[in-house]
Amino acid sequence: MPIIVEYLFLWFLFYSFCGWVYESILVSVQQRRPVNRGFLNGPLCPIYGTGAVMAVVLLGGISNPLVLFLVSAVGACVLEYFTSWAMERLFHARWWDYSHFRFNLNGRICLLGALVFGVGGVVIVDVVQPEVARVTAMIPLVAVHWLFVTLFAATVVDTIVTVVGIVHFEESLEQFRAIAAKYGDAMRERVGDVVDGATGLAGGVATGVAGVASAASDAFGGVPGRVGEKVGESLHSGLSSGREMSTELMMRLREAAGSVFSRQQRRMIASFPRLRASRNNESLEQLREAFEQLRRRG
Repeated sequence: MPIIVEYLFLWFLFYSFCGWVYESILVSVQQRRPVNRGFLNGPLCPIYGTGAVMAVVLLGGISNPLVLFLVSAVGACVLEYFTSWAMERLFHARWWDYSHFRFNLNGRICLLGALVFGVGGVVIVDVVQPEVARVTAMIPLVAVHWLFVTLFAATVVDTIVTVVGIVHFEESLEQFRAIAAKYGDAMRERVGDVVDGATGLAGGVATGVAGVASAASDAFGGVPGRVGEKVGESLHSGLSSGREMSTELMMRLREAAGSVFSRQQRRMIASFPRLRASRNNESLEQLREAFEQLRRRG
C-alpha cells in the first residue's frame, strides 16, 4: 500500500478529532451541559476529517485565498448536504437541522456554516496542513505502518458497531411510543383522581362555609383566617402529589428508554440535540423533554 494512503488516513483521524473537539465544545455551550458530539464511539467526527483531507488533496494547488475560501465553502456545503441526505435515507432520521438559522437550504446546510467552512478551508490548507505534514513526516515509517493498521482496524470496528447499533432506531422509537402511551394513560388517570378529590374538597368548603365560619372562632382561637390556611394546605398537598406523579412519569420514560433503545441509540439521542426522526418524532421529543426535566430537577 502506498505510504501516501497511510498518511492521508492519519490526517483524516487528526482532522476528525479536531472536528469532534470543535463540535463538542460548541454544542456543550449551546446546551449548557457536556455533550459528546461524536457519531462514532471514539472522539471522531468523520465528516470533518473527510472534508479536510479532500481540501488538502484537491485544493492544495490554489494560491488565491479568496478562491480557496469560495471553493472550500461550496465544497463543504455539498459534502454536508449529501451526508445529511444519505444518513436520513439510511437511518430514517435527521441528525442535524439548521432550520432555526437564516438562509438555510432544507435545514441541511446554512450560510453561517458555509462561511465557517470557507474560513476553515483556508486555515487548513495554508496554515495547519503544512505543519501537520511536517510532523507526520518525522514519524518513522515502521511506526506509520503500525499506526495505520491499528487505527484503521479500530475505526472500522467502531463504524460497524455504531451502524449496527443504530440501524433499527425507527423500530425502537415505535416501541417506545407504545410504552410511553401506556404510561401516559395510567398517569393521567391517577392525576384525574387527585384533581377530582381536590375539586370535591373545594366544593365541600364552599357549601359549608357558613358553618365553618361560625366554628372557626372556637376551633382556631378566634382567628378565622386560619381556616383558609388549612384549605390552602390541602390544595397544595394535592398539587404536590401531581408534581410527584409527573416526576414518576419522567422516571418511567427514562426506564423505558433504557430497555428499548440500544446504548448506541441512547448515545445518539444525547449527542445530537436536534436529532429528528422521520416517524414518531413526537415520542422522541417527549423522551428528550423527560431527560431535560429530570436533569433540571437533579
